Amino acid sequence: MAAIRSFVRREPVLLIAALAALLSCFFVPPDAAYLGYIDFRTLALLYCLMTVVAGLRQAGLFAHLAHKLCERVKSVRMIGLLLVLLSFFSAMFITNDVALLTFVPFAVVVLGMADRRRELVHIVVLQTVAANLGSMLTPVGNPQNLYLYSYYDLSMADFLHATLPVWLVSLALVSLLCFVLSPAPLSVFLGEEPGMEKKSLWLYFALFGVCLLTVMRLLRWEMMLLLVVPVLLILDRSILLKADFMLLLTFVAFFIFSGNLARMEAVDRLLRRLLEGRVYLTSLLFSQVISNVPAALLLSGFTADAKNLLLGVNIGGLGTPIASLASLISMKLYAHSEHAHTGRYLAEFGAVNLALQVLLSLLSVLGRAF
Repeated sequence: MAAIRSFVRREPVLLIAALAALLSCFFVPPDAAYLGYIDFRTLALLYCLMTVVAGLRQAGLFAHLAHKLCERVKSVRMIGLLLVLLSFFSAMFITNDVALLTFVPFAVVVLGMADRRRELVHIVVLQTVAANLGSMLTPVGNPQNLYLYSYYDLSMADFLHATLPVWLVSLALVSLLCFVLSPAPLSVFLGEEPGMEKKSLWLYFALFGVCLLTVMRLLRWEMMLLLVVPVLLILDRSILLKADFMLLLTFVAFFIFSGNLARMEAVDRLLRRLLEGRVYLTSLLFSQVISNVPAALLLSGFTADAKNLLLGVNIGGLGTPIASLASLISMKLYAHSEHAHTGRYLAEFGAVNLALQVLLSLLSVLGRAF
């Protein structure tokens, strides 16, 4: 029972998705059409990207980069700005959750050693916001982007046309919020510089390139699998198990659920009516309740408005702690740190997320008006 309770706490979204998929099967009995629900290209890309990024992390790239940069910074404000911008820019390539798993623990260690735990709350909140907003620029930045890029068959130019203006404004706002931090000097010994496995790095850089070629549709996803999986089986097979298989199963469950909903005429009409002229607002609100990845999977089948759905689920990653699963990661990492003030963290998280969500939504609406 303890193991079951632990699994429920760890994977509530997967369980909800699985239950929803199961219930929908009573209304649309399983048949050959179910195979058409599954976006195998997205699943293959997600799996390969997760394993390759796990390999880069295991090879020491991100820890080495953070250590190198932070040892040159001498004030609380600048260390905060650096850690936040590391989360923002790295999330574009390694996903928002991996960026937070990498750089939030580094922030906890550095600020803890310098006895600046009060500033740690602000920095971790901004790292979370930065990773969620920074990841919106690229298809590989987060799972919902990768799915929507594939589902709507977007070109890179179309994708950037939708995300780049909001991304640039987000960069400016997140950077400005870092200047609330104290300019007081910061002196901390970071210890020995982490090493890197250079042979492994070159391998994973090459495999990351294969994934990017597939994202840009210069390589078929089947060929990507034939290149990535056998190479890792031979050279580093343990890394093949480092992917988030629960996330992949969540995708499959929501594919089944949304596919079945689309075959229920009454539900199909209702969701299309709800989304008509309100794609951005609906996807943003759905994200607050069921998280932005499930919102993208669910709503994509009922609208052709890719741009507003893309912006809605990305800006919708701000707001409640469950709006983006990456936000839960950083909250847990902070809560387990020494002398954590979870109540103060949640209060600041809510205030910063709400302010940015409202501001970016207004700017997004104004941008569409002109």
